[in-house]
Amino acid sequence: MDPIEPVLNTQENVTLLGGGAVRAERLEEALTFAPRLVAADGGASKALMLGHMPDCVVGDFDSLGDESRARIAPERLFHIPEQDSTDFEKALTRVRAPMIIGVGFTGARIDHELAVYATLARFPDRRCIILGEEDLCFMAPPVLRLPTMPEDRISLFPLGRVTGRSEGLQWPIEGIAFAPDGRVGTSNKADGAQVTLSFDAPGMMVILPRAMLGTDLIGRLVAAPDWDGADWG
Repeated sequence: MDPIEPVLNTQENVTLLGGGAVRAERLEEALTFAPRLVAADGGASKALMLGHMPDCVVGDFDSLGDESRARIAPERLFHIPEQDSTDFEKALTRVRAPMIIGVGFTGARIDHELAVYATLARFPDRRCIILGEEDLCFMAPPVLRLPTMPEDRISLFPLGRVTGRSEGLQWPIEGIAFAPDGRVGTSNKADGAQVTLSFDAPGMMVILPRAMLGTDLIGRLVAAPDWDGADWG
């Protein structure tokens, strides 16, 4: 059982907004697929600036200005003062939803972005897609069938040592020992209408073109098995 008490428990998908670079179009795109809005600390100011009131705000509030804080009802504010985790981790571990789409976590400070990916690697069963301007990424479940078109870019970047198998990739991955300081699998491509990936352990990040969010990607990720067998649906 998860020892962290959730601040939001919903059967709807959630958009998680960070304080990094994000355009209004990208936030609206995320909200189309994930209508509940949670802000990580300073992401609340961005939400208000773009005309959205977050359902809740989670963080240590070192980036949440007084003016923005005054506009948000106190029952929507969840102050987590500890400094052992990032605001992204604070929010990710306290939201229960079929899928979380993170925006505002790429394209600004490199150290912040890397911390997001490290958090995803530590919590591989939190179904979370990070949406950027060009790409999206997520941690691979044990088995995933991706809807594709021929020549779609399918990049695989290991955040730990992992091996796997594939069907439908131009360059199959079976027999390859992936590691962040060794072999990586970027710039692979799909051969046809579906790519099937399976891995022996958590740790593989899948990076796809942003346009693939509009396929059945979310539904297939939600339906995929979990590493620990937990039921997030």
